[in-house]
Amino acid sequence: MMQQYIKEMEQDPYDPDEFVERLAYRVYGNSADSDNAVVDDVQDTFVQAIKDLKFLQERQKRKCEKLEQVCREKEALYSVQIQNLQEQNKTGISIFQNLDERINYVATKVIHVGDQLESINTPRSRAVQVHKLIGYLEEFMSAGPLSIDIFNDPTKIDDAADVIQKLFPIAQELPPGKFEEAKMKIIKKYDEIERMLIEEFIKNHSRKNVVRMNEIAAILTHFKGYSQCVDAFIEYSQANSLSGKNLFADIIPVCENNLKIIEAVFTNPDQVMAKFILNIYQLKLQNHIITVLSEVKDTANYLEKLSQLYKQTSILSKNLSRLNMGNDDMFLNKMQKNIFQKYLDSYFISELKNLKEKCLIILQRFYESKGHQKKQIQAGGFQELRRDLQTVISTRTNFNIMHIEDYGGETFLSEYVATSLIQEFNQALDRCCTLSSSSDIPSNSYQIFEILTSYLIEDYVDYGLELAVQSVPIPEAKTHDPPNVYFFEVIKQVNAIILLFENQLSDTLVPLIITTPKYSQCISFKKKKLEQIESKIDFGLDRSLNAITGWIKICLSSEQKKSDFKPETDVDTMTSVACRSVVQYLSSSIKHIRQCLDAKNADLVLAELGIRFHRIIYEHLLQYTYNSAGAMCAICDMNEYRRCVKDLGSPLVIDLFDTLHALCNLLLVKHENLKQVCYGETLVGLDHSILSNFIQLRTDFKSQKLAALLKNLTSR
Repeated sequence: MMQQYIKEMEQDPYDPDEFVERLAYRVYGNSADSDNAVVDDVQDTFVQAIKDLKFLQERQKRKCEKLEQVCREKEALYSVQIQNLQEQNKTGISIFQNLDERINYVATKVIHVGDQLESINTPRSRAVQVHKLIGYLEEFMSAGPLSIDIFNDPTKIDDAADVIQKLFPIAQELPPGKFEEAKMKIIKKYDEIERMLIEEFIKNHSRKNVVRMNEIAAILTHFKGYSQCVDAFIEYSQANSLSGKNLFADIIPVCENNLKIIEAVFTNPDQVMAKFILNIYQLKLQNHIITVLSEVKDTANYLEKLSQLYKQTSILSKNLSRLNMGNDDMFLNKMQKNIFQKYLDSYFISELKNLKEKCLIILQRFYESKGHQKKQIQAGGFQELRRDLQTVISTRTNFNIMHIEDYGGETFLSEYVATSLIQEFNQALDRCCTLSSSSDIPSNSYQIFEILTSYLIEDYVDYGLELAVQSVPIPEAKTHDPPNVYFFEVIKQVNAIILLFENQLSDTLVPLIITTPKYSQCISFKKKKLEQIESKIDFGLDRSLNAITGWIKICLSSEQKKSDFKPETDVDTMTSVACRSVVQYLSSSIKHIRQCLDAKNADLVLAELGIRFHRIIYEHLLQYTYNSAGAMCAICDMNEYRRCVKDLGSPLVIDLFDTLHALCNLLLVKHENLKQVCYGETLVGLDHSILSNFIQLRTDFKSQKLAALLKNLTSR
């Protein structure tokens, strides 16, 4: 059992409660005795288990004590070993330090000896070199041609170059006189060897022998003609590779390929590459730009080509700067500025001139396509006085003294023209951002904006609006045909153009000037011009509504008969001819206005039209007297008017016509019910004079002695 106990206790995790449960289960599960016997068995089992566990505890305790003793003994042994190792380590460190000091001492001695040897060897080697140079100098001082091998054998040109470049400064110091001939021979040989080295450098360049090119370049660094070697390399490298038409596309590959060669050949690759690029900009690129721009005749193409070339050059400079050639951005930007400066100085004057010409041509072509000759419009007080006189004369005499030209409904406005003008503006603005300096961009952009506003808003939109305003028919002109009011169509086109204009400014102009004082100037200038347009639109709307309501008034006065409201005999109750004509025209006008104006403005205009229409109908009804049958006809007309004005969508106008309908009921109800109707919900708030005016229109006003009723209304 003790082995079983040990096995159970060594389980992970160990649960004592579970151990007791298993112990009890062994007794209960294997016993069939009575409960009392089972309890005794459990007790015995638990007592025996406790004894076994105590025995196990004692045994394990002895075992632990034994292991602890062994651990202490080993710990003491290891401690002694560690102390011995530490002592050995200290001894090793001391030996290493002594050895390091000895090595340093020896190294110092070696350096000292080396310096002494060098101080002895350097004068000796110099003396040897001087001795050789004196021998070569003596050869140059002797008469006749040179007999030394190195100056006559082309294969020994490197040795000859080394000697001659050392003799050359010596020759410069020789006094004139007897050394003059030797001096001239040295100079001549110096130039000859220099020329031969450059020629060999070019030959090896064509053979792509980079190793030999590097050797020659290293030799030529001691010669005056080293720059000629660099120039020859650049000229030969660019001669065949940059002669095509697509110059900008060829430059980057040429620079990348030659950069590798330059780094392998020259000791100063950054300076050589800078000269390589400088030659491209000042010769190849500049000549290409001059040729392209000189072939362009008209200003528009010139500006487009200039902008295109400048952008291509900027992209080229940016790409070259990424090649890490040792040149900063300022170097490339400075070269680009030098090429384009003479063009940029006069660019913006040409830009403004071109933009004005383009805008003028667009407008001229548009008016020519319409067969219209733009004219000077007489606006102001005198023109308005003439129109007012025409209105008065036309109303009273039915004779027109002034012809109103409506141009057959032509509005002289087109989104296509506006888009064309804005496109020219965008192109000019794009070139301005490309070719103007960063400090001049806000000012130049604002001037371009002023030109667009001048041509698009003042010369085009304002002119079209003015023509449309003057084309509005004269109100109350006695004509049987309803007037065609085209002004609403003009407003639709003006709104579309203004929306294009403002969106374009927000997208392109505002980001360029928003952080500068030009932004507030732009907003103020635009606001002023648009307020002028808005004022002219309001004026034209007023005229248009007058034309509509004026014709309605004429139609009612000419087609409405007294017998419609005072028939001699009973007739079928129906709407009058005048009412049908008015409703038909008004409905078509409402539909036309809603098609042309946006919802908000349409509601405002239609509300104003409804108010004016109400005034006309109110005054029209007061011109007649009504019997019962006529009153029914008037109510039928009023119902038709009410159905029509619902399309206006104005609660105020609907209420006005509901009240007018209630007033018409005063013409129909029996006289004994008049007072009750007057005090009804609809009419109770009206002024008594209005009620009196309508009651007096009844044919039975005198016969029924309704004047007394009016007195009662007055006294309420």
